[in-house]
Order: sequence, then C-alpha cells, then structure tokens
Amino acid sequence: MATRGFVLYLLSGFSVAVLSVFFFTGPNDYHTHTYPPSNLSSLNNTVLQYPFPSVSSSTEKPWPELKFSWRIVSATLIGFLGSAFGTVGGVGGGGIFVPMLTLIVGFDTKSAAALSKCMIMGASTSSVWYNLRVSHPIKEAPIIDYDLALLFQPMLMLGITVGVGLSVVFPYWLITVLIIILFMGTSTRSFFKAVQMWKEETIFNKALEEQRQSMVNSHGELLLDAEYDPLVPRAEKSWIQNLCCNLRWKGIVVLVTVWVIFLLLQILKNDTAVCTAWYWVLFLLQFPVAIVVFGYEAVKLHKEYEKRIISGNTEAVCEANIEWSVLNLAFCALCGILGGTVGGLLGSGGGFILGPLLLEIGVIPQVASATATFVMMFSSSLSVVEFYLLKRFPIPYGLYLMGVSVMAGFWGQFFIRKLVAVLKRASIIVFILSGVIFASALTMVESSASNRASL
Repeated sequence: MATRGFVLYLLSGFSVAVLSVFFFTGPNDYHTHTYPPSNLSSLNNTVLQYPFPSVSSSTEKPWPELKFSWRIVSATLIGFLGSAFGTVGGVGGGGIFVPMLTLIVGFDTKSAAALSKCMIMGASTSSVWYNLRVSHPIKEAPIIDYDLALLFQPMLMLGITVGVGLSVVFPYWLITVLIIILFMGTSTRSFFKAVQMWKEETIFNKALEEQRQSMVNSHGELLLDAEYDPLVPRAEKSWIQNLCCNLRWKGIVVLVTVWVIFLLLQILKNDTAVCTAWYWVLFLLQFPVAIVVFGYEAVKLHKEYEKRIISGNTEAVCEANIEWSVLNLAFCALCGILGGTVGGLLGSGGGFILGPLLLEIGVIPQVASATATFVMMFSSSLSVVEFYLLKRFPIPYGLYLMGVSVMAGFWGQFFIRKLVAVLKRASIIVFILSGVIFASALTMVESSASNRASL
C-alpha cells in the first residue's frame, strides 16, 4: 500500500507539473532549447536536452585539457566519493557527476552527461565484480536477483526511450520541477524506510544480546542444558565458490541479448531522419522486445507463485516479498516504465527509481544494491557505447574518470559491506541511498540555477 501511495505521489506530481506548462509557459520559454540535428538518435537527444540550459552547438565550449590542477583534484575526490556511495546505494550518482563536471571542470552539459555515464558504468561494473565474489547475507542464493533484473530491465530501457522523446519538448523549468518531485520524494521515502529498519535492527540486536547473556553465568562460562543445540556456523566459501554460486548464465545471456538488440536499434536510428516511417518502425520495434522478455519473466513468476500457494509453500518466489499476482506484475511493469521514463527525461538512467523500489517490495538492502547496480551496468554501458560512436566525450577524460569510478565502486562496496557486517545494520545502505538522492537533488537544482543565471 505504501509503495502504491508513493507511485501515486509521483504520478500526481508529474501530472500537475506537466499540465502547468499550458498555463505558465509562454512562447519564449522554448527558445532556450537546442533541438538536435535530425540524424541523431533519440538516446543522443537525452544528452542534448539534459536538464540544464546549454548553449547551441555552434558556440559550445571546447573540452578542457586533462592536466593536473585544483579542478581535476576536486573532480577526482568528488567523483570517488560519489561513485563509492552511489553504487552502494544502487543509484549510480549521475545527479552528482553532471553538476561537478559542469561547475568545477568546465564541461558543457552535453559532454558532462556522457562522461557521467562513463563514471556510472565504471563504478557499477567494479561493484558487480565485487558483489559476484561475496555470498548472500542470509541464505544460499545469488546475491543478485536475476528474476527481478529480467523483470525490470526491459521495461526500464523501454521507458528511457519514451523519456528521451519527452525531453525534447519539455521546457527546462519543468524538468527542474520534475527533478525536485522525484528526488525529494524518493529520498524522503528511503530515509523513513532506513529509520524503520534501524529501529527493527536495534530491537533484534538487543534480543540477541539478551539471549547471549542468558547463556553465560557470572563467571563468564557458557551454560548448556539438554535443550540447547549449539549453532553450527556457516562454512566460509572462497571467492571462486561465491562467483560460481552468483553467476546464472541463462539470465545473463538473456540480459545481454536484450542489451545488444536495443543497442543495434539505437545505432540504426542514428542514421535515420527523425519522424520518418523507418524511424518510427525502429522506435516501435523496441516495444515487442521489452514486452516479450518482461512477459516471459512475469508468467514464470506468476506460475511459480500459484504453484507454491497450492502446495502450501510459504517461501518467497524471489527476493521480493510480495504476491506475484497479475495486478502486482502490472504494477511492476508500470514502475519499470515510469523509472525508465524519468531516467530518460532527466538523464539519470532510472537508478533513482529502481533502488528505492526494490526496497519497497521487500528486497533486503544488500540484494537490492547488488541487483540495482547490476541493472545499471547494462543501461549505462548502452549509453557509453553510443556516446563513443557519436564522439560525445573526450576519450582521455572518459578513461581517467572511469578508472577513478572503478576503484571507488570496488572499495566503496568493500568498506560499507564490512561496516554493515561489524555493526549488523543493513539500514546503513538505505541511509546512504537516501543521502545520495538528496545530495543529487541539491546539486542538480543548484547547477540548473547557475547555468540559467549565466545565460
């Protein structure tokens, strides 16, 4: 119920903001748009229409040189921290990278958005590699939920395509309002979720401590009785064993296939004039690809859920603790499209929706972070490949920032996971997620205001 209420908040907020365009927008409000050439793909339009005003292509600033200076030091530090905390929270950190690259380094917003995708790809790839080498915190299962990845990834990518088209016609002030609605809503909801989890963990840890104290006498000796059965600790696995357990080749092959199909369709659209018959054919071909993959996974989850209900098995079908009814599956499809649309519209990739959504449907923070990061790796790499083909970012900067993010993603996961294990509080991950989203809202709005003031 709370999840549906949150989505209702987003839909109503977005609807009011969009409808307000007809009452508060004059003809001059659209003059700041830089409409892309007709031979660019819809994915590239997202970069051209990033949520901050930018100058036309004829007056674009040249790319800054990659040399040692306070700017590159600041960008390295912010990029490292943003990547570390962003991947731990499962949101990427694009809302921090773009303002950092524009305000500090001096890139135009188009190139900054492309470099942001490079950083997200680097951080998510190293985080996925780290997560594949660790075990599930509470049971013998992969730490990445491939069922949820297959369920949400196609709809996210489809939604990104829809959001890209909307980004061309929406004025900048409207996109800024949408940023505030989305980020403030998700950060607030995630914060209260983290507080609730913190309280539950406090009660649980206190109960464990009382149980331990009841088994120890005044001399510190363990008291055993006939009813006491000592717990056998779970055997530690090597990273190779964890890797074999976490890899599910069938799911990976399907996700890679979807990734390749979407990439080919986007590349073909690069050489097609916008709004021609062939352009719309390529655009509409994305729908059956996404629907088929989503439908297959949805039917699989629904049948397995019905089978377990009939047999009296109360074990969850996957990591999500919800009933896989037709209504809930349709709700997940709506959330996937909504997350992708927002990602395409704002240039965030959808992680700011997927991360909080996985927590809302009952996925534990460690698995939610690993799964969201896994999905982000596919969506961000798709953008990076096309941006490379379109020459939208300088290669030296891309490689340098990607290297920073690779290290940040790995070590961020390492230290936060260790902290969670020591403190026995997975809510730390949710607090980080909430903080990154809130920081992204502040930096993106500030960057938007600064760019508009400079015009």
